[in-house]
Amino acid sequence: NLKGIIENHIGYMPIPMAVAGPLRIQGTYAQGEYYVPLCTLEGTLSMSMTRGFYLTHQSNGIRTQHVRQELSRSPIFIFEDFDKRAVFSKWIIARYEQLKQIADSTTRHGKLLRIDQYPNHNSVIMDFVYNTAEAAGQNMTTFATHKACRYIREQFTSSHGIEFKYFIESNFNADKNPTHRTLVHGRGHHVIASALVKGKLLRRILRCTAAEMVEGWSQVSPGFQMAGVLGNNMHVANALAALYLATGQDAACVAENSVGIVSYEKRNNDDLLVLLSMPSITVGTVGGGTRLKKQRANLEMLGCTGKDSSKKLAEIICASALALELSLAGAIGTDEFAQSHADYGR
Repeated sequence: NLKGIIENHIGYMPIPMAVAGPLRIQGTYAQGEYYVPLCTLEGTLSMSMTRGFYLTHQSNGIRTQHVRQELSRSPIFIFEDFDKRAVFSKWIIARYEQLKQIADSTTRHGKLLRIDQYPNHNSVIMDFVYNTAEAAGQNMTTFATHKACRYIREQFTSSHGIEFKYFIESNFNADKNPTHRTLVHGRGHHVIASALVKGKLLRRILRCTAAEMVEGWSQVSPGFQMAGVLGNNMHVANALAALYLATGQDAACVAENSVGIVSYEKRNNDDLLVLLSMPSITVGTVGGGTRLKKQRANLEMLGCTGKDSSKKLAEIICASALALELSLAGAIGTDEFAQSHADYGR
């Protein structure tokens, strides 16, 4: 049953799938070893990720920490003047419990956490923030917020006699867009990953030292600023796209989810600490493309079913992205980037 997944369906387009691994991870929800499914058309990607997995596996694996999970829908309400907008804002605060009950009634998975207000002249953005549990949550937050908005329009207008217009989405939550707000506040799961790589392994596998990695990163980092990049990662988007296609996620979310921050630090004389913070990983393990047989099988292979499985999946994704970042940084630092693509990417 493809209802809710696609319209005007005429067939399937096969995408090559690889497996990278084993990923060794010790996280808040993901613990153990995993073989990671990847759907990609880019040669070298699965090989490079596997190299990153091998390097970190030999250095006691990758640690991950799940920070939070929040997704919002942000309708905008427009009034004749800011005095009426102010009355409305106070009314929303007083009616929060009723609004929460109405929003929560639309879903088995999500829970409204709060409503943040952002006034601007005679309008106000009401950011309805949810915990979406095992769902990615874009539709969930839309349906829940829409029902709350209908209640608001009916109750506020009848009790105060004040007319207003509203739009269900102001795009303040930056759905499908890379933004500074997402970088700072996150959207979906926020996960941080780290790995302490032994110096002797760096020299043997990446053919470089911790000092060279740190120095190289300091030299390329200004390029991110000059280009106006949000975050400072090389290609988190590659890991996201390959894993999203393999596990039935909304591939368009790669746009907003690729705002990760990478850092390298020299530790213990010649070891390398690698860190990746990803404030926006919008994934789920129920609904949408996760219902497809192959994608469901990949989620089951990762053990990402049941309670807290979306958090576990987000940690696996962040760890995979870290491994891929580490491998690419090594290839660029040793001038092997072009040759590796000549060998595997053509």
